Amino acid sequence: MVDVLSQNEIDALLAALSSGEMDAEELKKEDTQKRIRAYDFKRAVRFSKDHIRSLTRIHENFARFLTTYFSAQLRTFVQINVVQVEQLPYDEFIRSIPKMTILNIFEAEPLEGRMVLEVHPNVAFAMLDRLLGGAGTTPPKINALTEIETIVMERIFSRAFESLQEAWKTVIDMYPRLDSLETNPQFMQIVSPNETIALISLSTKIGDTSGMINLCIPHVVIEPIMPRLSVNNLFFSPKKTKGTEETEILQERLNKAKLPIIAELGSSMINVHEFLNLAVGDVITLNKTTEEGLGIRVGEKLKFVGSPGVKKGKMSVQITDVISEGEEEHDE
Repeated sequence: MVDVLSQNEIDALLAALSSGEMDAEELKKEDTQKRIRAYDFKRAVRFSKDHIRSLTRIHENFARFLTTYFSAQLRTFVQINVVQVEQLPYDEFIRSIPKMTILNIFEAEPLEGRMVLEVHPNVAFAMLDRLLGGAGTTPPKINALTEIETIVMERIFSRAFESLQEAWKTVIDMYPRLDSLETNPQFMQIVSPNETIALISLSTKIGDTSGMINLCIPHVVIEPIMPRLSVNNLFFSPKKTKGTEETEILQERLNKAKLPIIAELGSSMINVHEFLNLAVGDVITLNKTTEEGLGIRVGEKLKFVGSPGVKKGKMSVQITDVISEGEEEHDE
């Protein structure tokens, strides 16, 4: 909003210019200097301040969910907090992380592209030590992961993505899935070096060990949902209603459900002695005559009345009446 000067302020300004206390040329230079701002094309600004604030809020929730998950898995004190959310070129991110680290490369449908969850070796090996029965300390020398250690790492971080899915629910229903686990950043090229990324840095403390967990999200991956990261859209979540597509899918599944249908000729009561003496050729009298309709049950409920017959050489039943809901069943 432009400031409007009062008449007294205008008079004072004119008087200062007339007396020489203020120089008009200097004022023009200062105004020009304020309008000019250096722009580095190698560090393209893709995320606005509004986007950064939204990403911060989302990943503060992610940090809380992750704290709960790791605390339960490791059975020790875990504290995770968002330190900063910034945008920088992908190449700068690669050069800033250790040469030996844990890189969880993952995809998150329906978003297209790959993202990275980088875990500092101090944190990763403290988790590994804790999971394998140790006190949760980092070894003095960090070596390459063995096959067993790799499998353990993949399992714990695969489930950690459930926390990321939960944190992003206010924006999009994404389904993160671990694609691969790397230890050398030079072998990981998910986007071009100059591509802008959002880097979410999480300070992590496990027992007495501390380190960083970095989440790298390329701009090209979340570009389709950038409008949803505005503050208004982030906190406005209208009540969800089942769309036409969901209804059709549900209807299709219901149509494929199998139910038992039983046509009852009738029933009869005999004692145990008569039952034990039944032989071929004996006749059991039922409680219905041939003129009465057959009761047709769907599952446990009597739903139809029918008459027996033969169609194309096979025994069949023709439905002659529908039993309404609440109508009393026929006496058996």
